[in-house]
Amino acid sequence: MKMTFRWYGEKDDTITLRQIKQIPGMDGVVGALYDVPVGEVWPLEEIAAQADAARAAGLSYETVESINVHEDIKLGLPTRDRYIENYIKSLKNAAKCGVNVVCYNFMPIFDWTRTDLAKPLYDGSTALAFDYHVIAGKSPRQMADEILSHSNGYVLPGWEPERLGELGRLFDAYEGMGEEDLRSNLGYFLKAVIPACEELGIRMTIHPDDPPRSVFGLPRIVKNERDLDKIVKLADSPSNSLCICTGSLGSNRDNDIPHIVRKFGRMDRIGFMHVRNIQVHEPWVFNEVAHKSKFGSLDIYDIMRALWEVGYEGPVRPDHGRMIWDEKGRPGYGLFDRALGANYLCGLWDAICRENSQ
Repeated sequence: MKMTFRWYGEKDDTITLRQIKQIPGMDGVVGALYDVPVGEVWPLEEIAAQADAARAAGLSYETVESINVHEDIKLGLPTRDRYIENYIKSLKNAAKCGVNVVCYNFMPIFDWTRTDLAKPLYDGSTALAFDYHVIAGKSPRQMADEILSHSNGYVLPGWEPERLGELGRLFDAYEGMGEEDLRSNLGYFLKAVIPACEELGIRMTIHPDDPPRSVFGLPRIVKNERDLDKIVKLADSPSNSLCICTGSLGSNRDNDIPHIVRKFGRMDRIGFMHVRNIQVHEPWVFNEVAHKSKFGSLDIYDIMRALWEVGYEGPVRPDHGRMIWDEKGRPGYGLFDRALGANYLCGLWDAICRENSQ
């Protein structure tokens, strides 16, 4: 595996490449251009500048997350072809800069959803949390306003103000759309971009819905093993791969993450791994915790062992972390706990490799 760390770039991240490089076992960064409007082409020179900065710091730059998918593509509107054409141009520019993995999602309107960005935990740290009891009593606008007001001044991926400014129009546009409609639109998108990805040597890796359930009545199509089966069949190519996010899928205890890793890993359809732990209190009530298995509901050891069993060699990132040691920063994306998480995962990997080499 290749251990990576999400980096928001020199303009948008208080965490420096020098700090990331000092995390033991860190191989590379996962980058993105956050100032390019969704649907527009990623400029080659901007990708190259970010990639060059990472490599100058001794870190690889092979994965980006995310080249976001425009809502017109998800809605299946006539204008989608123009945005798909732009998407392919962005892929070509990314490939010229050495990118071979592109993570994306197909969640309508909202990206990941949380009801608390700083839930106090027993040890004094804070973490992201979701409670469907809370969300049931809110409007989409109320939830969006709360997310923005508790973001510590940072733009959160998937919660860009320009997108949230169109909530009313977008909810009207999705009225009556079901899962099969949304899946058909995903299929249309994949049939257009996967041939280009095959030529470019890029794996598209779709991120699970987070949480893996409908939110405000919107359809969700990346929730479980059955959904993942349908997605890999939409375009029969390793370029049409999956990002297995353990925290997203794991918030539904019916999802057996080690089994999912073994199944799709043996099919060579996993292109990216987000490995973190969560504590599930009851269905759709959970919070994020430290990565170590004992603190949450997921067996991180078995997940890492499953990756070893299928010979996984792709990127892994510790995903989110708690806010610890009085750190102030982008919720879920501080330095300290993600660094600890990366080391825990590296330690498990080293032990699994050693015990199976004897």
